[in-house]
Amino acid sequence: MRFEAGTEIDATPEQVWAVLTDVRRWPEWTASVSRAERGEPGPLTVGATARLTQPRLRPAVWRVTELTEGRAFTWVSATSGVLTRGEHRLLPLPDGRTRVELAIDQSGPLAGPVGWLYGGLLRRYVRTEADGLRRRCERG
Repeated sequence: MRFEAGTEIDATPEQVWAVLTDVRRWPEWTASVSRAERGEPGPLTVGATARLTQPRLRPAVWRVTELTEGRAFTWVSATSGVLTRGEHRLLPLPDGRTRVELAIDQSGPLAGPVGWLYGGLLRRYVRTEADGLRRRCERG
């Protein structure tokens, strides 16, 4: 199952990247995350971890598996029977704004039932995150 949301933000990719990768502060701008803790100090890098608590979901530990500085990062979280992959991409627009594309992709033997049970919630959360990121970045 895959859930996607995108938006255009009136801010530079560098400004959006700074907000997006400050994972500990996500609860300040998205209602889809009630608590966020980094597993280690410093900038977000491949191998870095974060523990996210989200309403109506079990807390999950995410590990960064891919990162292109200033442009994209992907992280994964595994539970019994489901591998969840979160994608975060920034695309610079010609007018100095930024297009953000977010996605959650689930695979594994229980991905179908989990998607059926939680698909609506996950779809709302991805949309909430995109909209919250836009509002946070545009207010400076």
